[in-house]
Amino acid sequence: MALTSKERNTFMFGSIGIPELLIILAVALLVFGPKKLPEVGKSLGKAMREFKKTSEEIRGRIEDEIQASEIKGVANDLRKDIQDIKSIPTTLAGEDAPGPGKNASRDGQADGEGP
Repeated sequence: MALTSKERNTFMFGSIGIPELLIILAVALLVFGPKKLPEVGKSLGKAMREFKKTSEEIRGRIEDEIQASEIKGVANDLRKDIQDIKSIPTTLAGEDAPGPGKNASRDGQADGEGP
């Protein structure tokens, strides 16, 4: 998505336009003087870079924590599902199933046993 120059200025500086920036620069020139203004600009640039770096680092940490939290939630859901599956009774493991070597007859008695 391409931004127009007006949208870029609004994005970068908020609602400050070119005339306002010129006034700010003129006031800064009067306050700091022509010799000190480059030093102030350099210091301001460094501070802005450091702020941006720190905010990106914090954003990364927050995203990592969110991801870890989501992974923990999925892991907990999987554990719960596994417990649910383990608690389901199976007919093969039940007591009603015939043991090895035994064949169940229709009346519920094993072969070879009579009434």
